[in-house]
Amino acid sequence: MSSKKDYYEILGLQKGAGVDEIKKAYREAAMRCHPDRVPADKKKEAEENFKEISEAYAVLSDPQKKQLYDQYGHSGIDQNYAYEDIFKGADFSSIFRDMGGGDAAYGGNIFDNIFSDLGFDIFGGGGESRRGRSRRGRDLEIAVAVTLEEAYNGVEKRINVPRYESCRTCSGSGAKPGTRKTVCPQCKGSGRVVTSNGFFQMAQTCHKCGGHGQIIQTPCPDCGGEGRVKITRHITVKIPPGVDNGSTLRIKGEGEVGQSGSGDLYVVTEMLPHSRFSRRGSDILSEIGISLPKAVLGGEAQIDTLSGKVEMKIPAGTQSGRIFRLKGKGMPDVHGRGITGDHMVKVDVEIPRSLNSEQRRAMEEFARASGESCDSRESLVDKLKKSFK
Repeated sequence: MSSKKDYYEILGLQKGAGVDEIKKAYREAAMRCHPDRVPADKKKEAEENFKEISEAYAVLSDPQKKQLYDQYGHSGIDQNYAYEDIFKGADFSSIFRDMGGGDAAYGGNIFDNIFSDLGFDIFGGGGESRRGRSRRGRDLEIAVAVTLEEAYNGVEKRINVPRYESCRTCSGSGAKPGTRKTVCPQCKGSGRVVTSNGFFQMAQTCHKCGGHGQIIQTPCPDCGGEGRVKITRHITVKIPPGVDNGSTLRIKGEGEVGQSGSGDLYVVTEMLPHSRFSRRGSDILSEIGISLPKAVLGGEAQIDTLSGKVEMKIPAGTQSGRIFRLKGKGMPDVHGRGITGDHMVKVDVEIPRSLNSEQRRAMEEFARASGESCDSRESLVDKLKKSFK
């Protein structure tokens, strides 16, 4: 045992590394060196490396063993523990849970997700629960087009959802009616084949039954033994007021059917463009043109909003480009918190392109009263256009 590599060196750590550093280093090394993740010609070498890093983690993750190793090296461990005792108490699976957050919607933890996808379970733990989670039906995502008015008021949409559902002929068993499944002779119904190699066990999904533990001798003629068939289901979805482009609605249990339950349906809204309005968050934006006299003298303008027409006061001397706020006339809060956005109205002062004789006399009189010369080559209309830019 004296010729062994330094445990810290095996995991790429400095001596005295903390618990979190040790866990992270082992997690990365385990995923990189596992025998089932390397080419066939490198499996033997990978097995030796995997044993080595597992032994290093078993010692360094245990405070008592780590203290002895830090003080006496390998001799401190060899004298106090039998070879198989090194691994007692070492938790090789829990270190992966931190990255998965324990969220059931994502399979519990990253350890389950990564290693179950590869079809094996190191140290023989948790195979049954993992197989159950992996057979939950797939989640589905459907995009739904929504107009601005529908987003403002809320709407019910009827959508078509192509998905797999349980086969009615065999009630989801996959076996032809009148027949039954038989226990898999290779795994004896466990769904896993366990092999031992020195100090650890490796449990791999049974390839004969695909991890089901049972074999269908006579498949159902309608589903071919799969236990489910693909159909198109018509579902009515309630779109709440206030949704925006990319808003996602989760409808539990309306995804595909699996052996351990149905997945969920995610409805994603896609906002259609509007001819007069645009949107910025919960605010609505629009533009309105007003006449030159109204801009100069003031008045009122009728504004179209999502809730109907409203009268907006135009104060005297309004400049082109000014933005007015119609408070509370925007989009409602999608979470129903009673918050409503505003409607922002940009004013565009319309300068007349041509004047009749009466209008021209009036404008010339206005120009003289303002001290403007009217005999310039530049027309009064052009001057007014400049003044309102």
